[in-house]
Order: sequence, then structure tokens, then C-alpha cells
Amino acid sequence: MNTKKLIAGNWKMNGCLAANQTLMHELLSGVGQPACDVAVCPPAPYLAQVRQLLAASRVIDLGAQDVSQHEGGAFTGDVSATMLRDFGVRYCLCGHSERRLHQGETDVQVALKVKRALAAGITPIVCVGETLREREEGMTEFIVKRQLSAVIHLNGHCISEIVVAYEPVWAIGTGQTATPAQAQSVHAVLRAQLKAATDQAGRIRILYGGSMNAANAAELLAQPDIDGGLIGGASLKALDFLKIVAAAG
Repeated sequence: MNTKKLIAGNWKMNGCLAANQTLMHELLSGVGQPACDVAVCPPAPYLAQVRQLLAASRVIDLGAQDVSQHEGGAFTGDVSATMLRDFGVRYCLCGHSERRLHQGETDVQVALKVKRALAAGITPIVCVGETLREREEGMTEFIVKRQLSAVIHLNGHCISEIVVAYEPVWAIGTGQTATPAQAQSVHAVLRAQLKAATDQAGRIRILYGGSMNAANAAELLAQPDIDGGLIGGASLKALDFLKIVAAAG
């Protein structure tokens, strides 16, 4: 059983050289020796910078926001898993709802990205979640199970090496948050699905990724099937991010 929680910051398309340096200095100065695992996922152009800033610390891991479903070749603009590995990337988001929405990523494409990350020794953070319409129509369980099922089907016995992040789309960047009970309910569904797929399901952490912030983190993280958080806006504010890390202890 993986008892250590994981707090991963998704910077999305934010940052610049100067702001990144300030943020990382504040994080590294304040994080101490956290009881949980911590990662930051900057935009791809800043992976080299953030890797260098993290070089003196073994406390915060480097993550990427996306990975190509292809190994290499004529795929302009894509970044392969082996390229990410060259930069010491430890985690990689796969299938974030914004990419499913804006880039039209399908369940199969996400599953292929997970496969590429795993083959490169990178831990994929597989994002699943429903829209507001889907929740209102009672489709939440169907949607998240379908999204995760594609990953399980393609990756088989390797599934115990992934991290899952439940991110209700209606709660991302909206200020709305699923109640602890709502979040726990979906996490329990995902936990049962993983247990049915592998006897190593106890190793798989399920993060909550819908507007977790410094004010609500402790209550969400106290739920039995919530093993950490995928943090958006709050990850760009050092004090808020550090409070969430502390709550995960």
C-alpha cells in the first residue's frame, strides 16, 4: 500500500523565466521535509530551467503536462517520453480535461500516452472526470470508468504503476469544488475499478483535481480514498501550495 500522499502542481500555460525562479525559490525555501511526495509540472519550454532549479533538492520532483503518443518522427510540436526522460521528468499528466476538450484527445490516445510514459520509466498521472452536463444527467460513474477502462485495457499488468487524478471538469478553474462526500464517492468507484483490474491496486494513488486550495485541502485529503491533489491555480502561489503540501502530511 502506498501510504504517502502526492501533491502535484499543474502550472498550465503560465510562467516566465523570472516568475518561475521566484516561485521555485519560495517553494524550496518553505517546503522543508514534507511527509508527502511533491511535484511541479511546468510548461515544456521551462522543463530545463525548473530541472536546474531543483538540482540541489531531492524534495520536489519534476513533472510534464503532456507527452506524445508516438515514440518519435514527423510529429511537429510533439514531445516524446524519451525526451522528457532526458530532462529527469518523474511524472507526466495524461489526458487532462483541457486537452480532451481543446485538443480533442480521445480515451485511446490517452491510453497510448500512458503506455509511452510507462515505457520510459515516467509515472503517468491519468486524468479522468465528467462535465457539468454529464453529472446532471447522472453519467459521472459511466464517464470516469470508461476513461479509466481504456487505460487499463491497453496497459494491462503495468496499471499498478500509474497515478489517477479525478478532476470534475465543472470544478476546474471555476471556484466550484466537489464536496468531500462527492469527491470521495467517485474516488471509491475508481478504487473498486482498479481493484478489479489488478491485485496491486493498493499501490495506486488517486488524486483529487477540482479546485483544491489551501482552504479546502485538509477536508478533502481526509477522505479515505483521496491520496493527494492535482493543483491548478493554487500551485502558482507558493504560500497556498505549501499549505496544501502541509495538509497532506
